[in-house]
Amino acid sequence: MKPRIVPTLALMAALALTAFAAQANPATEAAMNKAGCMACHAKDKKMIGPSFKDIAAKYKGQADVATKLADKVRKGGSGVFGPVPMAPNGPDKISDKDLKEAVELILKS
Repeated sequence: MKPRIVPTLALMAALALTAFAAQANPATEAAMNKAGCMACHAKDKKMIGPSFKDIAAKYKGQADVATKLADKVRKGGSGVFGPVPMAPNGPDKISDKDLKEAVELILKS
């Protein structure tokens, strides 16, 4: 029975680390809040804008999607998820680094 304990514990530790790594970086979440993303979007429910899960599903498998979405955030737009426009968000609201991390987080939703 003891030989099974070590592999089981190793597996449990690996799963715990994987779950921890999948969580969002608190700094990224703070940047998204500061930029106003969370005023219109939520992880798993539609608010004024689409949920992050809906965004991830819509763009899943598309080439260069992170760059396209970052550009969409910078320029704003409408019509993809409905008639409500998204205002442009310049580097004064969210840095390029934080925007890249935010888009990666959204696409993992």
